[in-house]
Amino acid sequence: MAYDKFNILTSTAVPLPIENVDTDQIIPARFLKATERKGFGDNLFRDWRYNQDNTPKADFVLNNPKYSGKILVGGKNFGSGSSREHAAWAVYDYGFRCVISSFFADIFRGNCLNIGVLPVQVGAEFLQQIFVTIEKDPETEIEVNLSEQKVTLLATGASESFEINDYKKGNMSNGFDDIDYLLNIKDDIKEFAKTRPF
Repeated sequence: MAYDKFNILTSTAVPLPIENVDTDQIIPARFLKATERKGFGDNLFRDWRYNQDNTPKADFVLNNPKYSGKILVGGKNFGSGSSREHAAWAVYDYGFRCVISSFFADIFRGNCLNIGVLPVQVGAEFLQQIFVTIEKDPETEIEVNLSEQKVTLLATGASESFEINDYKKGNMSNGFDDIDYLLNIKDDIKEFAKTRPF
Protein backbone atom coordinates (compact mmCIF):
# COMPACT_ATOMS: atom_id res chain seq x y z
CA MET A 1 0.00 0.00 0.00
CA ALA A 2 1.52 3.29 -1.08
CA TYR A 3 1.54 6.30 1.23
CA ASP A 4 1.90 10.03 0.79
CA LYS A 5 5.35 11.05 -0.37
CA PHE A 6 7.34 12.70 2.40
CA ASN A 7 9.74 15.46 1.50
CA ILE A 8 9.26 18.58 3.61
CA LEU A 9 6.58 18.70 6.30
CA THR A 10 5.76 22.08 7.81
CA SER A 11 3.16 21.92 10.55
CA THR A 12 2.16 22.91 14.03
CA ALA A 13 2.64 20.15 16.59
CA VAL A 14 0.87 18.37 19.42
CA PRO A 15 3.05 18.11 22.56
CA LEU A 16 2.93 14.97 24.69
CA PRO A 17 5.79 15.42 27.20
CA ILE A 18 5.37 12.00 28.80
CA GLU A 19 8.24 9.51 28.96
CA ASN A 20 7.98 5.75 28.37
CA VAL A 21 4.76 5.88 26.35
CA ASP A 22 4.17 2.25 25.46
CA THR A 23 2.17 0.72 22.64
CA ASP A 24 -0.68 -0.32 24.95
CA GLN A 25 -1.16 3.32 25.87
CA ILE A 26 -0.97 4.33 22.21
CA ILE A 27 -3.63 1.76 21.23
CA PRO A 28 -5.09 -0.48 23.98
CA ALA A 29 -5.13 -4.23 23.28
CA ARG A 30 -8.93 -4.44 23.16
CA PHE A 31 -8.91 -2.51 19.88
CA LEU A 32 -6.57 -4.86 17.99
CA LYS A 33 -9.23 -7.11 16.45
CA ALA A 34 -9.50 -5.28 13.13
CA THR A 35 -7.20 -6.39 10.32
CA GLU A 36 -7.50 -3.32 8.07
CA ARG A 37 -5.43 -0.26 8.84
CA LYS A 38 -8.48 1.96 9.20
CA GLY A 39 -10.32 3.36 12.18
CA PHE A 40 -7.47 3.01 14.65
CA GLY A 41 -7.06 6.77 14.95
CA ASP A 42 -10.40 6.94 16.77
CA ASN A 43 -8.82 4.99 19.62
CA LEU A 44 -5.37 6.57 19.67
CA PHE A 45 -4.52 7.08 23.37
CA ARG A 46 -8.07 5.90 24.08
CA ASP A 47 -7.74 5.52 27.85
CA TRP A 48 -5.98 8.88 28.16
CA ARG A 49 -8.45 10.66 25.85
CA TYR A 50 -11.77 9.38 27.22
CA ASN A 51 -13.51 8.64 30.48
CA GLN A 52 -15.26 5.30 30.98
CA ASP A 53 -18.52 6.88 29.80
CA ASN A 54 -16.77 7.87 26.53
CA THR A 55 -16.76 11.58 27.34
CA PRO A 56 -13.49 13.35 26.43
CA LYS A 57 -11.03 14.12 29.20
CA ALA A 58 -10.59 17.89 29.02
CA ASP A 59 -7.03 17.82 30.36
CA PHE A 60 -5.63 15.50 27.66
CA VAL A 61 -3.74 17.24 24.88
CA LEU A 62 -5.63 15.66 21.96
CA ASN A 63 -8.82 17.15 23.41
CA ASN A 64 -7.31 20.61 23.68
CA PRO A 65 -8.35 22.67 20.62
CA LYS A 66 -5.33 24.95 20.85
CA TYR A 67 -3.03 22.09 19.79
CA SER A 68 -3.20 20.55 16.33
CA GLY A 69 -1.03 19.53 13.42
CA LYS A 70 0.59 16.59 11.69
CA ILE A 71 3.51 16.34 14.11
CA LEU A 72 3.35 14.59 17.49
CA VAL A 73 6.13 15.48 19.92
CA GLY A 74 6.59 12.76 22.53
CA GLY A 75 8.81 12.22 25.54
CA LYS A 76 11.80 9.91 25.78
CA ASN A 77 11.33 6.20 24.98
CA PHE A 78 8.26 6.58 22.80
CA GLY A 79 6.62 3.37 21.55
CA SER A 80 8.08 0.91 24.02
CA GLY A 81 6.37 -2.33 25.03
CA SER A 82 4.81 -4.81 22.64
CA SER A 83 5.61 -4.97 18.93
CA ARG A 84 2.04 -4.35 17.75
CA GLU A 85 1.92 -2.64 14.36
CA HIS A 86 -1.45 -1.20 15.32
CA ALA A 87 0.25 1.50 17.41
CA ALA A 88 1.87 2.97 14.31
CA TRP A 89 -1.39 2.48 12.38
CA ALA A 90 -3.26 4.50 15.03
CA VAL A 91 -0.73 7.34 14.86
CA TYR A 92 -1.02 7.44 11.05
CA ASP A 93 -4.80 7.05 10.96
CA TYR A 94 -5.24 9.95 13.40
CA GLY A 95 -3.40 12.19 10.96
CA PHE A 96 0.15 12.41 12.27
CA ARG A 97 2.89 12.07 9.67
CA CYS A 98 5.84 12.61 11.99
CA VAL A 99 6.68 11.78 15.62
CA ILE A 100 9.56 13.59 17.31
CA SER A 101 11.19 12.16 20.43
CA SER A 102 14.62 11.83 22.02
CA PHE A 103 14.41 8.02 21.84
CA PHE A 104 12.19 5.46 20.11
CA ALA A 105 11.70 1.77 20.71
CA ASP A 106 13.28 0.06 17.68
CA ILE A 107 10.24 -1.98 16.65
CA PHE A 108 7.90 0.99 16.88
CA ARG A 109 10.35 3.05 14.82
CA GLY A 110 10.40 0.35 12.15
CA ASN A 111 6.62 0.01 12.13
CA CYS A 112 6.27 3.77 11.62
CA LEU A 113 8.71 3.81 8.72
CA ASN A 114 6.82 0.93 7.10
CA ILE A 115 3.56 2.88 6.92
CA GLY A 116 4.59 6.45 6.17
CA VAL A 117 5.14 8.00 9.61
CA LEU A 118 8.58 9.56 10.03
CA PRO A 119 10.13 9.01 13.49
CA VAL A 120 12.59 11.84 14.13
CA GLN A 121 15.01 11.31 17.00
CA VAL A 122 16.60 14.45 18.43
CA GLY A 123 18.73 15.22 21.44
CA ALA A 124 17.13 15.64 24.86
CA GLU A 125 17.97 19.35 25.03
CA PHE A 126 16.48 20.11 21.63
CA LEU A 127 13.37 18.10 22.48
CA GLN A 128 12.91 20.18 25.62
CA GLN A 129 13.39 23.33 23.55
CA ILE A 130 10.59 22.17 21.24
CA PHE A 131 8.25 21.56 24.17
CA VAL A 132 8.98 24.99 25.68
CA THR A 133 8.48 26.76 22.35
CA ILE A 134 5.14 25.03 21.69
CA GLU A 135 3.97 25.78 25.23
CA LYS A 136 4.70 29.48 24.71
CA ASP A 137 3.01 29.52 21.30
CA PRO A 138 0.85 26.57 20.15
CA GLU A 139 0.91 28.05 16.63
CA THR A 140 4.64 27.42 16.41
CA GLU A 141 5.50 25.60 13.19
CA ILE A 142 8.11 22.90 12.84
CA GLU A 143 9.75 22.06 9.53
CA VAL A 144 10.87 18.48 9.02
CA ASN A 145 13.08 18.19 5.94
CA LEU A 146 13.64 14.55 5.02
CA SER A 147 16.08 15.12 2.17
CA GLU A 148 18.33 17.25 4.41
CA GLN A 149 17.52 15.13 7.48
CA LYS A 150 16.91 18.24 9.56
CA VAL A 151 14.16 19.44 11.89
CA THR A 152 13.77 23.19 12.47
CA LEU A 153 11.76 25.34 14.83
CA LEU A 154 10.71 28.07 12.41
CA ALA A 155 10.00 30.60 15.16
CA THR A 156 13.59 30.56 16.39
CA GLY A 157 15.56 28.98 13.56
CA ALA A 158 16.94 26.38 15.95
CA SER A 159 17.52 23.10 14.18
CA GLU A 160 19.00 19.66 14.57
CA SER A 161 19.90 16.83 12.23
CA PHE A 162 18.46 13.33 12.52
CA GLU A 163 19.47 9.92 11.25
CA ILE A 164 17.51 7.62 8.95
CA ASN A 165 18.36 4.46 7.04
CA ASP A 166 18.97 5.23 3.33
CA TYR A 167 16.54 2.53 2.18
CA LYS A 168 13.74 3.79 4.41
CA LYS A 169 14.53 7.39 3.45
CA GLY A 170 14.11 6.50 -0.21
CA ASN A 171 10.84 4.71 0.48
CA MET A 172 9.46 7.64 2.50
CA SER A 173 10.47 10.08 -0.26
CA ASN A 174 8.63 8.00 -2.86
CA GLY A 175 5.65 7.03 -0.71
CA PHE A 176 6.62 3.35 -0.90
CA ASP A 177 6.17 0.50 1.51
CA ASP A 178 8.39 -2.58 1.06
CA ILE A 179 6.09 -4.14 -1.53
CA ASP A 180 5.85 -0.91 -3.53
CA TYR A 181 9.64 -0.79 -3.58
CA LEU A 182 9.88 -4.30 -5.01
CA LEU A 183 7.19 -3.59 -7.60
CA ASN A 184 9.08 -0.46 -8.63
CA ILE A 185 12.19 -2.51 -9.43
CA LYS A 186 10.43 -5.58 -10.83
CA ASP A 187 12.02 -5.14 -14.27
CA ASP A 188 15.48 -5.08 -12.69
CA ILE A 189 14.59 -8.20 -10.71
CA LYS A 190 13.45 -9.98 -13.89
CA GLU A 191 16.67 -9.06 -15.69
CA PHE A 192 18.77 -10.25 -12.78
CA ALA A 193 16.80 -13.50 -12.62
CA LYS A 194 17.73 -14.21 -16.26
CA THR A 195 21.38 -14.36 -15.24
CA ARG A 196 20.75 -16.97 -12.57
CA PRO A 197 20.92 -20.70 -13.27
CA PHE A 198 17.72 -22.66 -12.70
